[in-house]
Amino acid sequence: MKQAIISGIIGGLMGFVFSFSINFFLIPLPETVLANALGNGISGLISGFMGGFIGLMMYLKNLNSKENKTIG
Repeated sequence: MKQAIISGIIGGLMGFVFSFSINFFLIPLPETVLANALGNGISGLISGFMGGFIGLMMYLKNLNSKENKTIG
């Protein structure tokens, strides 16, 4: 459980970096409220997916390395 939490935090931080990068470089200062909401939604979708994916991959890697230590 501890490894899952650590992986989730690291994945969340990576999601933050992706979201910040998308909002700062790709969708800077939208002209309308709708464009702002759309940009935040898109960056949230991408960063949420990337953060979850990175966190899951780290958890599975840690889980797999623990299983290999018990087998070998």
